[in-house]
Amino acid sequence: MDILPLLLLAPVLVAVAWFDLRYMRIPNYLVAAALVLFVLTLPLLGWGEIGARLAAATLVFAFGASLFAFSLFGGGDVKMMAALMLFVPSSSYTLFAMGFSVAMLAGIAAVVALRQVPFLARSARSSPR
Repeated sequence: MDILPLLLLAPVLVAVAWFDLRYMRIPNYLVAAALVLFVLTLPLLGWGEIGARLAAATLVFAFGASLFAFSLFGGGDVKMMAALMLFVPSSSYTLFAMGFSVAMLAGIAAVVALRQVPFLARSARSSPR
């Protein structure tokens, strides 16, 4: 049953990726959608698992907020990373941390490379209203 919440979250993650790559912003309603999905999937989890996920999300948010304070992360990124931790089974934290680190490095490299393309560099300056 661990996969069902992630399948439900997939469209939200696609939208988050689109907004973040296109506008360098993650709308609050997408973070809220992830939180609503987590609440809807609570009956699939035990109390211990819920507590572990809430603790992990709180730690990620606190660490991310400190990075935000130093302008190293955007606010939407911090909120979304904390919300995503709610969907990671506590038994998979080590694997998730390794996979997330690789994905972050690959994402940073891709954004830096794509910013070199003149057409794509211009698109990031126009944000949605």
